Amino acid sequence: MRKVALITGGSRGIGLGIAEKLARSNFDVVISGRRPAAEVADVVEQLRACGARVLYVASDIADSADRDNLIAEVRSKFGRLDVLVNNAGVAPQVRCDLLEMSEESFRRVMQTNLHGPFFLAQSVALWMLEQRAVDSDFKGTIITISSVSAEIASVNRGEYCISKAGLSMLTKLFAARLGGDEISVFEIRPGIIKSDMTNAVSDKYNKLIVESDLCVIKRWGLPEDIGEVALAMAEGKLPYCVGQVITVDGGVSLQRL
Repeated sequence: MRKVALITGGSRGIGLGIAEKLARSNFDVVISGRRPAAEVADVVEQLRACGARVLYVASDIADSADRDNLIAEVRSKFGRLDVLVNNAGVAPQVRCDLLEMSEESFRRVMQTNLHGPFFLAQSVALWMLEQRAVDSDFKGTIITISSVSAEIASVNRGEYCISKAGLSMLTKLFAARLGGDEISVFEIRPGIIKSDMTNAVSDKYNKLIVESDLCVIKRWGLPEDIGEVALAMAEGKLPYCVGQVITVDGGVSLQRL
């Protein structure tokens, strides 16, 4: 039986890179995002071509009713859920100095990047425990996609950094709560990844990657780099690891003299 994975924000960027890896590796996939279904029809077909059954659910992770509907749609279509990848997130609409950040920007980023993922993980955890209660062989996986910004301070996008640091604690908390029930919880911490979110700053990082010592591996990270790590986690290749962080950043956060 193919396992089922839900990847939030799975129609583009890192989320799509993860969805493709799982779809090619005996997982059926559910992807969610805020775009109407018609706008991601080509992505759904792309994933189906990988051999997976695919469901797209238009859903805003920040909205509680949307999260409830997302879980209901997965239950209705597949009747099970083995893997949650909490990937959906937003950057500040305007980068500004920490001393000028607005409460509105802080609320928007935190609602999508931390509040929504926490309560989706809570709902999924309860469902996974329910599945395990009727099938002692069931093993679930919850993967949080955070960022090197969980530890590296950027004073022009403080709300983003705080949200990602919160995701790191979310991972630890759920790992501590669920590890004894055969539900593995991990964090993937990407660095500079080529995606929609980084398009606006691509010129800046193209120059830094080539001309500075920002990265040890002198190239952009790619969504498939994240996908490889997520696949190993989803397939249970890290069986004695609990709440671990895997940093996929080409050495950006590596301390060097």
